[in-house]
Amino acid sequence: MLARIGGLLRQAESTTNPHEAQAFMEAAQRLATVTSIDLAVARAHTSRREQRVSPVQRAIRIGETGRKGLRTYVHLFVSIAAANDVQCDVAHNSTQVFAYGFGTDIDACEALYAGLLVQMVRASDAFLASGAHRPVAGVTARLNFQLAFAARIGERLATAKAAAEADAVRDTPPGEGGQPTGTALVLRDKQVELADFYAQTSSARGSWRGARATAGHSSKARHAGDRAGRVARLGQAPELPSARRQLSGPAR
Repeated sequence: MLARIGGLLRQAESTTNPHEAQAFMEAAQRLATVTSIDLAVARAHTSRREQRVSPVQRAIRIGETGRKGLRTYVHLFVSIAAANDVQCDVAHNSTQVFAYGFGTDIDACEALYAGLLVQMVRASDAFLASGAHRPVAGVTARLNFQLAFAARIGERLATAKAAAEADAVRDTPPGEGGQPTGTALVLRDKQVELADFYAQTSSARGSWRGARATAGHSSKARHAGDRAGRVARLGQAPELPSARRQLSGPAR
């Protein structure tokens, strides 16, 4: 009961909607009155049990300076991050990404990236070895293949995330007066907090355009990369060697 009352108090204090805050506070007071629990005791109990989790900034090494293919590696990481509530700044030479988000979300991005990078590189190598890209140059085909692979992975993850969030919100009972509570409020507050953290922390200028710069177009490679992205396993695999410098803002 202490946890239930404390949860209502936390929701009342975290929302910016005065009507929601009042509804949560009244619900907490009713429970407290029925069970003869002091609100201050419930609040202290919750504070001890739940330490505040805040967004963090983390540097992710992508590769060493001069290594080929870093632009597509960054594109893969940024695509994964976008579907996991993580915002990114990118070093001007694509050697490093600075991720902004909650620790568990960044952990998920790193785990997904490690496995998917292995699959992307192996699939593009196999495509080039088959000769199906000819007469387009290998470097052009590889770039197109990997950009399409990363884009498809981003779409798959975004679709999965949207479905999971919709299920979670649907399964959460509405608050008093039909107002959204629980999961819906948590998701909204998370987005607001992350946006504020990024605005206060990032010193990047401009936007990273590495994913747009191509050496040419190859429809065959694009289609092949998209197909590989559709069947890629969204799990973990051994991490490839992954790097730092002047930053650009989020890719747009």
